[in-house]
Amino acid sequence: MNYRHAFHAGNLGDVLKHAVLARIIVYLQKKDKPFRVIDTHAGIGLYDLTSDETQRTGEWQRGIGKVYGAEMPEAVRTLLAPWLDVVAAHNTGTHTLERYPGSPVLTRSLLRKGDRLTLTELHPADFQTLSALFAGDYQVKTIHLDGWLALNGFLPPKEKRGLVIVDPAYEATDEFDRMSEAVIKGWKKWPGGIYALWYPLKDRTAIERMFEALEGAGIRNVLRLELATGISTKTSSMLGSGMAIINPPFTLQGDMKQILPWLKTALGGAEGSGWTLEQQIAE
Repeated sequence: MNYRHAFHAGNLGDVLKHAVLARIIVYLQKKDKPFRVIDTHAGIGLYDLTSDETQRTGEWQRGIGKVYGAEMPEAVRTLLAPWLDVVAAHNTGTHTLERYPGSPVLTRSLLRKGDRLTLTELHPADFQTLSALFAGDYQVKTIHLDGWLALNGFLPPKEKRGLVIVDPAYEATDEFDRMSEAVIKGWKKWPGGIYALWYPLKDRTAIERMFEALEGAGIRNVLRLELATGISTKTSSMLGSGMAIINPPFTLQGDMKQILPWLKTALGGAEGSGWTLEQQIAE
């Protein structure tokens, strides 16, 4: 309950998460039938990069600040456009950043008329901000709820197609275990859904335990994506993050083979920087 994403908005974790999120939604758009996106830890939706919180950490300057407006190959530009165009829509200049759209605003911007978005947020003040942001939007439902309960209560969605975004704060020492347990329960109710699980690269033991739990539960077809600008530890700043994608679109691996090397170069980094793209659990 103490975590506030405003301190971290637009950081290198958001860069990876939102590049992946946009590519998944673009894939879901290819079929006419509507889809549902469920964001279990939604935050406030839109972040002021001139605020005291973001200025205090400056994390966005080492993340989206190095990507937005940068020169890039045309193929990479095309793949990142669905995400970066939404960022541009909330800012006035091609190189100046004042606001950063979080996952809720990015997702909403990419929905078609029949698609739906369910957002849950537990922090009282953040929920009020989130709810006000989407007030009157019939395609978005905001719910003041623990995100882990959402995985059990809102699955399967009536649309039968869609994505679950899981991005907890990782403040609790057992957060990886809680995520594994909740995702496994959700997957058993909706095995055909896409699940995008974000995690910081700070506790390798917990990360591997998460993947082992998913595989042990019978979950198959899990893609592992990681991007780092250095080596993180449990007590250091976060210098890298990863995503576990259950039932990834068949196009995602090819997309990320082009995106990840460019992001690694754009973000720079020290010893231990790099990227990972592998089929962690076979189909």
